[in-house]
Amino acid sequence: MKRAVFACLLALLPVACATVPPMASALVTVPPTADALQALDLREQRLRATRDWSLSGRIAVVSGKRGGSGRIDWHQQGDRYDISLAAPITRQSWRLVGGPGGARLDGLDDGPRSGADAEVLLREATGWDIPVNSLADWVRGIGLGDGEVGYSAAGLPATVRMDWRLDYGDWTEAALGDGTVRMPARVSAEKGAARVRLVVDAWQLGAAAPSDAP
Repeated sequence: MKRAVFACLLALLPVACATVPPMASALVTVPPTADALQALDLREQRLRATRDWSLSGRIAVVSGKRGGSGRIDWHQQGDRYDISLAAPITRQSWRLVGGPGGARLDGLDDGPRSGADAEVLLREATGWDIPVNSLADWVRGIGLGDGEVGYSAAGLPATVRMDWRLDYGDWTEAALGDGTVRMPARVSAEKGAARVRLVVDAWQLGAAAPSDAP
C-alpha cells in the first residue's frame, strides 16, 4: 500500500500539469500598512467564525518528473471534512472523510482504509507526510503566523515560507453574511520535489458539509 494512492493519482490523472514551474525564490517584500494588518486580522476572525464552508476547483500535482491533474471538491463543517478528488478522463476518484473520531480514505483498489489520525492514515497509505490538519487554514489563507510571510501591494499574503512554501497567486471576492471577503483563487505549495497547485473555481462560505464523517 505504500505510496499507492499517490502513485495511482500520478498514473491515472492527465499529465498536463507535469511542467508546472517551480515557485519564485524570493519573498514579496511589500511591507503591509497598519490598516492592512488590521484588515487581515478582521478577515481571519470572520473566517474562524465561519465553521461551515466549501470549495470546488482544479488541482495539479507534480512529484519529480511525474504529474497529474483533476477536479477537487472540499466540504468542511466545523472539524469535519469531506475531500473528493476525481480524474475526469479515467473516472477514477478518491475521497478522504474525517473528523474528531478519525478518518476514512476511499478509492483504494483493496477497499477503504480508516484510522484515528488523517495524517497517519495518509502517510501509511501513500508514504507522504501531508499536513492535513493545516490545509483547511492554508487554502483559506489564514493561520500563517508561524511562517515568514511576504505581502502583496494589496496587503494580502503572497508568499509564505515554512516547512512547506506557499504562494498565493490570485484572490477573489466571496460572499459572507451580508458582505464579502477576499479568498484565495490560486494557491501553490512546494516541498522538495513535490508541488501542488490549486485553482479555486468557487467558494461557498456558510455551506453545510456531508454528514457521514467518522
